[in-house]
Amino acid sequence: MLEESRLRDKRESKTSAVRAMSPYEVPTRIGPSDYVPFLRNDKVCYIWLKGRYFGGTPVTIDVKLHVVDAYDSAGVMVDAIRGTKLALERGVKGELTSLSAYCFKHPPTQMAYAQAKAMFEDFTAGKTER
Repeated sequence: MLEESRLRDKRESKTSAVRAMSPYEVPTRIGPSDYVPFLRNDKVCYIWLKGRYFGGTPVTIDVKLHVVDAYDSAGVMVDAIRGTKLALERGVKGELTSLSAYCFKHPPTQMAYAQAKAMFEDFTAGKTER
């Protein structure tokens, strides 16, 4: 992560994935860090939200998320493997648009999370081809 071009690519990839989760435009900045030896395989994420609620009253939310990274992507990988197996069984070839958009941070076709999830569920149910 010491190379600026790699850091920039990683930042852009993570930021676009997070932006895809929101149904509306939100100023967002996601930044990866270097390896932190004492954290070993853990990741720590700090989230800061600022907005207004009833009567224009300001509100700020600070959140700290701490996860063990080794298990972080297991669920999504199960879905990716399941979707790929279904495609192979059905003889589907080429890009799996719904699977890529649902499972990966930087798919060929970026879409909102809710749309990607619905499309992937339709694919697994056999309602769509991709």
